[in-house]
Amino acid sequence: MKPCDLAHKRILITQADSFMGPMLCRTFADLGAKVFTDNRPLLDPELPAQIVRAAEPLDVLVVNLALAAPFTPAISADDEEWQQVFSHLVDPLPRLVRAALPSMIQRGAGKILLMGSAAALRGMKRASTYSAARGAQLAYIQAAGIELAPHNIQINAIAQNFVDNPTYFPMEIQSNPAFRERLKREVPLGRLVSASEDALFAAYLCSDAADCFVGQVFPICGGWVTR
Repeated sequence: MKPCDLAHKRILITQADSFMGPMLCRTFADLGAKVFTDNRPLLDPELPAQIVRAAEPLDVLVVNLALAAPFTPAISADDEEWQQVFSHLVDPLPRLVRAALPSMIQRGAGKILLMGSAAALRGMKRASTYSAARGAQLAYIQAAGIELAPHNIQINAIAQNFVDNPTYFPMEIQSNPAFRERLKREVPLGRLVSASEDALFAAYLCSDAADCFVGQVFPICGGWVTR
């Protein structure tokens, strides 16, 4: 079996038209997966269970949640902003996992991968709300990963930043000379991680070759977190 072989695996990708969704769909399909998608923000509490049921039996759930990050000073970040960000990025996560777990536990196998953010791993100015939401995601994944490992269910996360994607790094940002200078100054890699590089690593974590990872958070950020 190839390290990233996803042949015959049934994989659900949420918010598939944003963040890493488009490249994940393309890459996973190329590796043989049967990919199920939903493009909606998961604000309705009933929607996560509905889209999971429509795709079952699932081998892999990829939680890809996105929202334009507010850049508000902490002193000005009000309750409305906090609730909006958490309702988009945090609340759907346990709902999706709760919906996917019963059949995975019954079969004794399954994988859940969160496409998260490295904003939770390193302080950023004017990003307290967004970073807190992304941090809550990672804490949940770490705890749930430990809990579900005895059932042969691997739950992990990619914490990314400076990865090419249309939600957070559209072409108008990438073409800005000031942004290119920022890349050279802040990212040891000196460039954005490509969408395909990120998606291929996600594919590996969703494959049978990655059965040993338990509640782990993998930074994909060109060295930004550790510089």
